[in-house]
Amino acid sequence: MNEQPSRAAATADTLADQYVLTLSCPDKKGIVHAVSSYLFMTGCNIEDSQQFGDHDTGLFFMRVHFSAEAHVTLEKLRASFAAIGDSFHMDWQISRGDQKMRIVLMVSKFGHCLNDLLFRAGTGALPVEIAAVVSNHTDFEELVGSYNIPFHHIPVTRDTKAQAEARLLELVREEGVELVVLARYMQVLSDDLCKALSGRIINIHHSFLPSFKGAKPYHQAHERGVKLIGATAHYVTADLDEGPIIEQEVERVGHELRPDQLVAIGRDVECQALARAVKWHAERRILLNGRRTVVFA
Repeated sequence: MNEQPSRAAATADTLADQYVLTLSCPDKKGIVHAVSSYLFMTGCNIEDSQQFGDHDTGLFFMRVHFSAEAHVTLEKLRASFAAIGDSFHMDWQISRGDQKMRIVLMVSKFGHCLNDLLFRAGTGALPVEIAAVVSNHTDFEELVGSYNIPFHHIPVTRDTKAQAEARLLELVREEGVELVVLARYMQVLSDDLCKALSGRIINIHHSFLPSFKGAKPYHQAHERGVKLIGATAHYVTADLDEGPIIEQEVERVGHELRPDQLVAIGRDVECQALARAVKWHAERRILLNGRRTVVFA
């Protein structure tokens, strides 16, 4: 006797497509009701929902992970949600939740964050697809090649900076890249590039901002007798190292540690903070709130 699949199993099969809706708008009554009603009426099922109302700015932020029936497409969702977005003056986005975000990693001569992100992406710990690695040096070409990822050596000098940044933007467009990660890329980006990729570049800074800027931050920390080693992952803006903070990590240290030991601890802290920031961005958990971020972690 042939058994018919249960109704629950059939429903599960038709709710396979995953999506993420993120939005921000002036806070007012009815936003959550409007969003949930829309999803219900379009045959969607809410898997997870988070929201936050900022009393300081008067803004409301929301992230909804939902599944949809097979006949529902991304294009249909975006077209039909537009009316709700307009009625609440929303800054909103609907994206596929089951597709890995394409990213570019940039690095100079310190490879710990690059190596960490390559490994995490390769093992599936990060929901990203690394489209390419860009460097102004060739030190890590072999490492990147071992992951079968394209490596682009783009030298940067004072005279070639504009051409180098133009090549980066070209690569971002050609590869459909949604995020650029500065994995210890030791070049200051121009204001024009920061504006062109606003909200799409993450940097890792080797301290709690804005402490210990410049060369040898861990040596500076040793000289000051710090008790905590920190790292800050933030979005890149034209204001150097002053972009909206995404994540920070710390490790307690003692007076007995040498500068080289602080460097080793600092590298681990940098890797952790940057990896979490990249993961949250790729999962569309971060919304900009002026000079701050709302992170639905």
